[in-house]
Amino acid sequence: MKEYLILGIESSCDETAASVVRNGREVLSNVISSQIDIHTLYGGVVPEIASRKHIERINQVVDQALKEAGLEGKKPDAVGVTCGPGLVGPLLIGVSFAKAYAYAQDLPLIGVNHIEGHVCANYIENPDLEPPFMCLVVSGGHTHLLRVKDYGVYEILGRTMDDAAGEAFDKIARVMGLGYPGGPKIDKAAKEGDPEAVEFPRGHGSDRYDFSFSGLKSAVLNYLNSCEMKGESIVVPDVAASFEKAVVDVLVENSVKAVKEYGDRAFAIAGGVASNSMLRSEMEKALGELNVKLYKPSPILCTDNGAMIASAAYYRLLKGEISGLSLNAVPDLKLAGEMAP
Repeated sequence: MKEYLILGIESSCDETAASVVRNGREVLSNVISSQIDIHTLYGGVVPEIASRKHIERINQVVDQALKEAGLEGKKPDAVGVTCGPGLVGPLLIGVSFAKAYAYAQDLPLIGVNHIEGHVCANYIENPDLEPPFMCLVVSGGHTHLLRVKDYGVYEILGRTMDDAAGEAFDKIARVMGLGYPGGPKIDKAAKEGDPEAVEFPRGHGSDRYDFSFSGLKSAVLNYLNSCEMKGESIVVPDVAASFEKAVVDVLVENSVKAVKEYGDRAFAIAGGVASNSMLRSEMEKALGELNVKLYKPSPILCTDNGAMIASAAYYRLLKGEISGLSLNAVPDLKLAGEMAP
Protein backbone atom coordinates (compact mmCIF):
# COMPACT_ATOMS: atom_id res chain seq x y z
CA MET A 1 0.00 0.00 0.00
CA LYS A 2 1.37 3.40 -0.98
CA GLU A 3 2.22 5.70 1.89
CA TYR A 4 0.73 9.19 1.87
CA LEU A 5 1.83 12.00 4.16
CA ILE A 6 -0.86 14.66 4.26
CA LEU A 7 -0.40 18.18 5.61
CA GLY A 8 -3.67 19.31 7.21
CA ILE A 9 -4.42 22.98 7.88
CA GLU A 10 -7.29 24.24 10.05
CA SER A 11 -8.27 27.89 10.63
CA SER A 12 -12.08 27.96 10.71
CA CYS A 13 -12.38 29.84 14.02
CA ASP A 14 -9.76 30.80 16.60
CA GLU A 15 -7.21 27.99 16.40
CA THR A 16 -4.40 28.10 13.87
CA ALA A 17 -3.51 24.44 13.43
CA ALA A 18 -1.39 22.24 11.19
CA SER A 19 -0.59 18.55 11.27
CA VAL A 20 1.10 15.86 9.23
CA VAL A 21 -0.70 12.51 9.20
CA ARG A 22 0.39 9.25 7.58
CA ASN A 23 -2.34 7.33 5.71
CA GLY A 24 -5.17 9.06 7.55
CA ARG A 25 -4.45 7.40 10.88
CA GLU A 26 -0.93 8.03 12.21
CA VAL A 27 -0.19 11.53 13.50
CA LEU A 28 3.40 12.61 12.96
CA SER A 29 2.84 16.15 14.25
CA ASN A 30 -0.08 18.16 15.56
CA VAL A 31 0.56 21.85 16.24
CA ILE A 32 -2.23 24.08 17.57
CA SER A 33 -1.91 27.79 18.29
CA SER A 34 -4.92 28.85 20.36
CA GLN A 35 -6.29 32.37 20.71
CA ILE A 36 -8.39 31.65 23.80
CA ASP A 37 -6.52 34.12 26.02
CA ILE A 38 -7.19 36.95 23.56
CA HIS A 39 -10.89 36.27 22.97
CA THR A 40 -11.58 35.64 26.67
CA LEU A 41 -11.27 39.40 27.11
CA TYR A 42 -14.33 39.86 24.86
CA GLY A 43 -16.39 36.91 26.06
CA GLY A 44 -16.25 35.20 22.66
CA VAL A 45 -14.47 35.07 19.32
CA VAL A 46 -14.00 38.40 17.51
CA PRO A 47 -13.68 37.45 13.81
CA GLU A 48 -11.47 40.40 12.81
CA ILE A 49 -9.00 39.73 15.63
CA ALA A 50 -9.03 36.00 14.86
CA SER A 51 -8.20 36.69 11.20
CA ARG A 52 -5.25 38.90 12.08
CA LYS A 53 -3.84 36.33 14.48
CA HIS A 54 -4.13 33.59 11.85
CA ILE A 55 -2.08 35.75 9.47
CA GLU A 56 0.56 36.24 12.16
CA ARG A 57 0.84 32.58 13.12
CA ILE A 58 0.10 30.33 10.15
CA ASN A 59 3.62 30.32 8.69
CA GLN A 60 5.20 29.38 12.00
CA VAL A 61 2.56 26.74 12.80
CA VAL A 62 2.95 24.99 9.43
CA ASP A 63 6.75 25.16 9.62
CA GLN A 64 6.69 23.61 13.09
CA ALA A 65 4.31 20.84 11.99
CA LEU A 66 6.57 19.94 9.05
CA LYS A 67 9.67 20.04 11.26
CA GLU A 68 8.19 17.82 13.96
CA ALA A 69 7.10 15.34 11.28
CA GLY A 70 10.63 15.15 9.91
CA LEU A 71 9.68 16.94 6.69
CA GLU A 72 11.83 20.01 7.15
CA GLY A 73 13.27 20.75 3.70
CA LYS A 74 11.01 18.08 2.19
CA LYS A 75 7.37 18.11 1.16
CA PRO A 76 4.26 16.06 1.95
CA ASP A 77 2.22 14.21 -0.69
CA ALA A 78 -0.81 16.50 -0.53
CA VAL A 79 -2.34 19.44 1.35
CA GLY A 80 -5.74 19.34 3.01
CA VAL A 81 -7.38 22.51 4.30
CA THR A 82 -10.67 23.44 5.96
CA CYS A 83 -12.72 25.41 3.43
CA GLY A 84 -15.93 25.63 5.48
CA PRO A 85 -18.09 25.96 7.42
CA GLY A 86 -16.69 28.60 9.75
CA LEU A 87 -15.84 32.28 9.99
CA VAL A 88 -15.13 33.60 6.51
CA GLY A 89 -12.07 35.67 7.44
CA PRO A 90 -10.21 32.90 9.27
CA LEU A 91 -11.21 30.38 6.58
CA LEU A 92 -9.75 32.60 3.86
CA ILE A 93 -6.41 32.76 5.65
CA GLY A 94 -6.09 28.98 5.76
CA VAL A 95 -7.36 28.42 2.23
CA SER A 96 -5.12 31.11 0.75
CA PHE A 97 -2.06 29.74 2.51
CA ALA A 98 -2.85 26.16 1.45
CA LYS A 99 -3.38 27.20 -2.18
CA ALA A 100 -0.08 29.08 -2.26
CA TYR A 101 1.79 26.20 -0.61
CA ALA A 102 0.26 23.58 -2.91
CA TYR A 103 1.06 25.67 -5.98
CA ALA A 104 4.63 26.35 -4.92
CA GLN A 105 5.29 22.69 -4.07
CA ASP A 106 3.24 21.29 -6.98
CA LEU A 107 1.02 19.26 -4.64
CA PRO A 108 -2.62 18.12 -4.81
CA LEU A 109 -4.96 20.41 -2.84
CA ILE A 110 -8.00 18.99 -1.06
CA GLY A 111 -10.69 21.16 0.48
CA VAL A 112 -12.21 19.60 3.61
CA ASN A 113 -15.54 20.19 5.31
CA HIS A 114 -14.89 21.09 8.95
CA ILE A 115 -17.66 18.78 10.21
CA GLU A 116 -16.23 15.89 8.21
CA GLY A 117 -12.89 16.63 9.84
CA HIS A 118 -14.41 16.19 13.29
CA VAL A 119 -15.87 12.84 12.24
CA CYS A 120 -12.47 11.70 10.93
CA ALA A 121 -10.78 12.57 14.24
CA ASN A 122 -12.12 9.22 15.42
CA TYR A 123 -10.04 7.31 12.87
CA ILE A 124 -6.78 8.58 14.33
CA GLU A 125 -6.86 6.75 17.67
CA ASN A 126 -9.07 3.84 16.65
CA PRO A 127 -7.47 1.61 13.98
CA ASP A 128 -10.44 -0.77 14.22
CA LEU A 129 -13.02 1.89 13.34
CA GLU A 130 -14.36 1.54 9.81
CA PRO A 131 -17.62 2.69 8.22
CA PRO A 132 -20.49 2.18 8.59
CA PHE A 133 -21.08 3.75 11.99
CA MET A 134 -23.14 6.52 13.57
CA CYS A 135 -21.65 9.81 14.75
CA LEU A 136 -22.79 12.74 16.88
CA VAL A 137 -20.91 15.95 16.08
CA VAL A 138 -21.33 18.57 18.81
CA SER A 139 -19.32 21.78 18.74
CA GLY A 140 -19.59 25.53 19.12
CA GLY A 141 -21.18 25.95 15.73
CA HIS A 142 -22.67 22.56 14.89
CA THR A 143 -24.84 19.78 16.26
CA HIS A 144 -25.30 16.92 13.78
CA LEU A 145 -26.43 13.32 14.17
CA LEU A 146 -25.35 11.38 11.11
CA ARG A 147 -24.55 7.96 9.70
CA VAL A 148 -21.13 7.43 8.15
CA LYS A 149 -22.04 5.05 5.33
CA ASP A 150 -18.54 5.04 3.82
CA TYR A 151 -15.46 7.27 3.88
CA GLY A 152 -16.77 10.67 2.81
CA VAL A 153 -20.36 9.44 2.44
CA TYR A 154 -22.84 10.68 5.03
CA GLU A 155 -26.54 10.51 5.78
CA ILE A 156 -27.75 13.37 7.97
CA LEU A 157 -30.36 12.15 10.45
CA GLY A 158 -30.72 15.25 12.59
CA ARG A 159 -29.28 18.69 13.19
CA THR A 160 -29.91 21.67 15.43
CA MET A 161 -32.73 23.92 14.33
CA ASP A 162 -31.28 26.98 16.09
CA ASP A 163 -28.34 27.21 18.50
CA ALA A 164 -25.61 24.60 18.47
CA ALA A 165 -24.95 22.86 21.79
CA GLY A 166 -21.54 24.51 22.18
CA GLU A 167 -22.99 27.93 21.43
CA ALA A 168 -25.55 27.43 24.21
CA PHE A 169 -22.75 26.46 26.63
CA ASP A 170 -20.83 29.63 25.76
CA LYS A 171 -23.84 31.92 26.21
CA ILE A 172 -24.97 30.44 29.51
CA ALA A 173 -21.42 30.47 30.89
CA ARG A 174 -21.11 34.14 29.93
CA VAL A 175 -24.32 35.25 31.67
CA MET A 176 -23.34 33.32 34.80
CA GLY A 177 -19.97 35.05 34.84
CA LEU A 178 -17.96 31.87 34.28
CA GLY A 179 -16.10 33.22 31.26
CA TYR A 180 -15.02 31.90 27.87
CA PRO A 181 -14.84 29.21 26.57
CA GLY A 182 -18.11 28.13 28.12
CA GLY A 183 -17.95 24.36 27.65
CA PRO A 184 -15.03 23.62 30.00
CA LYS A 185 -16.24 26.26 32.49
CA ILE A 186 -19.74 24.74 32.70
CA ASP A 187 -18.30 21.23 32.89
CA LYS A 188 -16.06 22.17 35.82
CA ALA A 189 -18.77 24.03 37.74
CA ALA A 190 -21.33 21.27 37.16
CA LYS A 191 -19.15 18.71 38.95
CA GLU A 192 -19.91 20.53 42.21
CA GLY A 193 -23.65 20.90 41.52
CA ASP A 194 -26.90 18.93 41.58
CA PRO A 195 -28.21 18.17 38.06
CA GLU A 196 -31.72 17.77 39.49
CA ALA A 197 -31.74 21.11 41.32
CA VAL A 198 -33.55 23.05 38.58
CA GLU A 199 -35.95 21.56 36.04
CA PHE A 200 -35.10 22.96 32.62
CA PRO A 201 -36.90 21.96 29.40
CA ARG A 202 -35.56 19.38 26.95
CA GLY A 203 -35.70 20.79 23.43
CA HIS A 204 -36.37 18.75 20.31
CA GLY A 205 -36.61 19.93 16.71
CA SER A 206 -39.47 19.43 14.30
CA ASP A 207 -38.11 16.10 13.03
CA ARG A 208 -37.52 13.14 15.31
CA TYR A 209 -33.72 13.44 15.33
CA ASP A 210 -33.39 17.23 15.25
CA PHE A 211 -32.25 19.31 18.21
CA SER A 212 -33.26 22.70 19.60
CA PHE A 213 -31.39 24.57 22.32
CA SER A 214 -32.72 28.11 22.05
CA GLY A 215 -35.68 27.36 24.33
CA LEU A 216 -33.40 25.86 26.95
CA LYS A 217 -31.11 28.86 26.74
CA SER A 218 -34.08 31.21 27.25
CA ALA A 219 -35.33 29.13 30.19
CA VAL A 220 -31.98 29.40 31.95
CA LEU A 221 -31.84 33.15 31.33
CA ASN A 222 -35.39 33.56 32.64
CA TYR A 223 -34.51 31.54 35.75
CA LEU A 224 -31.46 33.68 36.46
CA ASN A 225 -33.40 36.92 35.90
CA SER A 226 -36.23 35.69 38.13
CA CYS A 227 -33.83 34.87 40.95
CA GLU A 228 -32.24 38.30 40.65
CA MET A 229 -35.60 40.10 40.68
CA LYS A 230 -36.75 38.14 43.74
CA GLY A 231 -33.46 38.65 45.54
CA GLU A 232 -32.88 34.91 45.68
CA SER A 233 -29.36 33.55 45.70
CA ILE A 234 -28.16 31.67 42.62
CA VAL A 235 -26.24 28.46 43.23
CA VAL A 236 -24.04 28.51 40.14
CA PRO A 237 -22.91 24.85 40.31
CA ASP A 238 -26.56 23.70 40.55
CA VAL A 239 -27.62 25.83 37.58
CA ALA A 240 -24.62 24.67 35.56
CA ALA A 241 -25.28 21.01 36.35
CA SER A 242 -29.01 21.29 35.61
CA PHE A 243 -28.36 23.08 32.32
CA GLU A 244 -25.67 20.59 31.31
CA LYS A 245 -27.99 17.67 32.12
CA ALA A 246 -30.75 19.16 29.95
CA VAL A 247 -28.38 19.39 26.97
CA VAL A 248 -26.90 15.94 27.48
CA ASP A 249 -30.30 14.28 27.93
CA VAL A 250 -31.44 15.42 24.48
CA LEU A 251 -28.17 14.47 22.80
CA VAL A 252 -28.23 10.99 24.34
CA GLU A 253 -31.95 10.45 23.80
CA ASN A 254 -31.80 11.20 20.07
CA SER A 255 -28.65 9.13 19.66
CA VAL A 256 -30.12 6.08 21.38
CA LYS A 257 -33.33 6.40 19.39
CA ALA A 258 -31.36 6.43 16.12
CA VAL A 259 -29.19 3.46 17.13
CA LYS A 260 -32.28 1.42 17.91
CA GLU A 261 -33.86 2.27 14.56
CA TYR A 262 -30.82 1.78 12.32
CA GLY A 263 -29.06 -1.00 14.22
CA ASP A 264 -25.52 0.38 14.04
CA ARG A 265 -23.11 -1.38 16.40
CA ALA A 266 -20.54 1.42 16.54
CA PHE A 267 -21.12 5.02 17.61
CA ALA A 268 -18.66 7.92 17.63
CA ILE A 269 -18.81 11.38 19.17
CA ALA A 270 -16.85 14.35 17.84
CA GLY A 271 -16.40 18.11 18.18
CA GLY A 272 -15.51 20.34 21.12
CA VAL A 273 -18.52 19.37 23.26
CA ALA A 274 -17.55 15.69 22.82
CA SER A 275 -14.95 16.29 25.55
CA ASN A 276 -17.72 17.10 28.05
CA SER A 277 -17.43 14.63 30.92
CA MET A 278 -21.17 14.22 31.51
CA LEU A 279 -21.84 13.58 27.81
CA ARG A 280 -19.09 10.96 27.66
CA SER A 281 -20.33 9.24 30.79
CA GLU A 282 -24.03 9.24 29.89
CA MET A 283 -23.37 8.16 26.31
CA GLU A 284 -21.11 5.33 27.49
CA LYS A 285 -23.80 4.13 29.87
CA ALA A 286 -26.71 4.35 27.43
CA LEU A 287 -24.90 2.73 24.51
CA GLY A 288 -23.34 0.09 26.75
CA GLU A 289 -26.83 -1.10 27.65
CA LEU A 290 -27.42 -1.64 23.92
CA ASN A 291 -24.05 -3.40 23.42
CA VAL A 292 -22.95 -0.61 21.08
CA LYS A 293 -19.28 0.39 21.15
CA LEU A 294 -18.61 4.07 21.79
CA TYR A 295 -15.64 5.80 20.17
CA LYS A 296 -14.53 9.11 21.67
CA PRO A 297 -11.44 11.09 20.64
CA SER A 298 -8.98 12.42 23.19
CA PRO A 299 -9.84 16.02 24.17
CA ILE A 300 -7.00 17.40 22.02
CA LEU A 301 -8.65 15.81 18.97
CA CYS A 302 -12.10 17.11 19.96
CA THR A 303 -10.94 20.69 19.61
CA ASP A 304 -10.20 22.16 16.17
CA ASN A 305 -6.95 20.63 14.89
CA GLY A 306 -5.06 19.93 11.69
CA ALA A 307 -4.82 16.16 12.22
CA MET A 308 -8.54 15.63 11.65
CA ILE A 309 -8.36 17.69 8.45
CA ALA A 310 -5.37 15.68 7.19
CA SER A 311 -7.25 12.44 7.91
CA ALA A 312 -10.33 13.58 6.01
CA ALA A 313 -8.16 14.81 3.12
CA TYR A 314 -6.43 11.42 2.88
CA TYR A 315 -9.70 9.58 2.24
CA ARG A 316 -10.74 12.21 -0.29
CA LEU A 317 -7.37 11.83 -2.03
CA LEU A 318 -7.83 8.06 -2.32
CA LYS A 319 -11.05 8.73 -4.23
CA GLY A 320 -9.31 11.21 -6.52
CA GLU A 321 -11.31 14.13 -5.15
CA ILE A 322 -8.86 16.98 -5.75
CA SER A 323 -10.09 20.54 -5.29
CA GLY A 324 -7.64 22.48 -7.41
CA LEU A 325 -6.53 26.08 -7.05
CA SER A 326 -10.05 27.43 -7.63
CA LEU A 327 -10.90 26.35 -4.07
CA ASN A 328 -12.59 29.09 -2.04
CA ALA A 329 -13.82 29.56 1.51
CA VAL A 330 -17.51 28.75 2.00
CA PRO A 331 -18.63 29.87 5.49
CA ASP A 332 -21.96 28.00 5.30
CA LEU A 333 -20.62 24.90 3.54
CA LYS A 334 -22.96 21.94 3.88
CA LEU A 335 -21.83 18.40 4.57
CA ALA A 336 -22.61 15.89 1.83
CA GLY A 337 -26.16 14.71 2.43
CA GLU A 338 -27.15 17.82 4.40
CA MET A 339 -30.05 19.90 3.16
CA ALA A 340 -30.01 23.68 3.44
CA PRO A 341 -32.02 24.95 6.46
